Amino acid sequence: MNLTTHYLGLELKNPIVPSASPLSKSVSIARELEDHGAAAIIMWSLFEEAITAESESMVRFLHHQETGNAEIGNGFLPKQPDFANALDQYLEHIRKLKDTLDIPVIASLNGVTSSGWIRHARELEQAGADALELNVYYVAGDIDQTGAEVEERYLTLLRELRGQVRIPINMKLSPAFSSIGNLVKQMAAAGANGVALFNRFYQPDIDIQGLRLQSTLRPSTSAEILLAMRWIAILHGRLGDLSLGATGGVHTSEDAIKLLLAGADVVHLCSVLLENGPIYTAQILRGIQDWMAEQGFESVAEFRGRVSALSVPNPAAFERANYVNILDSYTVSAGVRT
Repeated sequence: MNLTTHYLGLELKNPIVPSASPLSKSVSIARELEDHGAAAIIMWSLFEEAITAESESMVRFLHHQETGNAEIGNGFLPKQPDFANALDQYLEHIRKLKDTLDIPVIASLNGVTSSGWIRHARELEQAGADALELNVYYVAGDIDQTGAEVEERYLTLLRELRGQVRIPINMKLSPAFSSIGNLVKQMAAAGANGVALFNRFYQPDIDIQGLRLQSTLRPSTSAEILLAMRWIAILHGRLGDLSLGATGGVHTSEDAIKLLLAGADVVHLCSVLLENGPIYTAQILRGIQDWMAEQGFESVAEFRGRVSALSVPNPAAFERANYVNILDSYTVSAGVRT
């Protein structure tokens, strides 16, 4: 069976790619993921805020070490270059993964400032990353900011980075845009090599006993793939060579197959690997191969996009028609008055 696919201009042995997660922090676990079938690996996100905070801390405690003690000023404490900060460690980890793995290594960057995005993107490229995923986690909390301004923020960042790095760029997007299709089309024109649909924007929770906000991490569920599936099906075949990655909620082979049928080039795994370990990658792949054998498909290319908006008899089913059909078909439980 031919499971090969193309993603961000890279030829991959299959469409299963672990997404950004703590698993990539271990070289041995990354090797396990490769051994169990991962076709590429996306590293955990490098956060600009963390780099900046660490740098400021170093300046405070090391660069001003002479304050209050003349002996310390004469070199009692080591200088900052003697310490590997988060950025140094990330860049070194890229090199280690590249030395250890045969599959592509994709760096993930989550920046704040334009200068930070550009500077760190260049460093990731120089360290040997095969591609760069931009995890633009931006919540438009300013009620005076328009949707067009938010979109332009993403597009400006993409254009600036496209002019600075040569490696492929993947934009990881949230579903919180009024016209996702048009935005993705503009990104393709601005130089994006691919998009990942969709980024999970973790929501703050409220502790009703302590009357305060609390951060709660809840793993994804298979039901979440439906949103990405719809938009991948709508976009498939309409944007030239732009790669479509499906992320968020893939827990079973059936989930992955649905997304490939919709038109995804790759399917990202995260929560399911954190729960079950790298070995589960092989289980997902076996399920895809078994289904292909049952259906008589010899390659992923044969069935990718077979249920996209361009292929189904009624493309409106991906839009309003689906909403109407579901509501009309719903039957209330016995004993409930309507």
